[in-house]
Amino acid sequence: MQRSRARIACLMLALAVSGCMRTAVPVAAIDNGSLDAMAYGTIQPVRAMEVTTTPVPPVYAYAAHDEPYRLDAGDRLRIVVYGQEGLTNTYTVDAGGSITMPLIGAVRARGMTPTQLAAAVTARLKNGYLREPYVAAEVDTYRPFFILGEVTAPGQYPYVPNMTIESAVAIAGGFTPRAQRGSIKLTRMGEAGTAQAVVPPGTLLKPGDTVVVAERWF
Repeated sequence: MQRSRARIACLMLALAVSGCMRTAVPVAAIDNGSLDAMAYGTIQPVRAMEVTTTPVPPVYAYAAHDEPYRLDAGDRLRIVVYGQEGLTNTYTVDAGGSITMPLIGAVRARGMTPTQLAAAVTARLKNGYLREPYVAAEVDTYRPFFILGEVTAPGQYPYVPNMTIESAVAIAGGFTPRAQRGSIKLTRMGEAGTAQAVVPPGTLLKPGDTVVVAERWF
């Protein structure tokens, strides 16, 4: 009997010791908010980062496929009136924005496309001169562009389609040592009047544009 009691006492002591010696296992702490987001798909709104930007001056970009070419003073046109050698010729848009042809006299060209000008000439010829005139018009020589300021040879130069300010500077002999090369002033005549902007050297030019290369001060 005493032996049984001793065994029971030893067993109870062993169980008590084993409970006290239990090793704690590290447990990762999980934020309740993150857990809720994982379980229920609720995500706390993220505050947007505030970004401060510096206003950028407007930049002109011109390509032939973006808008049709508009005629102005200085453009030289080849106008063909089929079957009429006396009317087929090369005409220059004068300072008033018109061309002058035999029979019909002055025809306004400024602001028109070559196609529109051909239609205007056709309408004038049909008005008592030719029964069924067929007229075609194309630009023979574009009006020049102007480049001023810090280039080797500023002045007036013939325009070549798809030329940029960089190529215009090259035609004018390149930049001078004091030229401000990063940004260049461009003046352009449009249907709404004259507009100016500071543009990068890769900007495409249009006939009649004026480019001004400024002098840097450091």
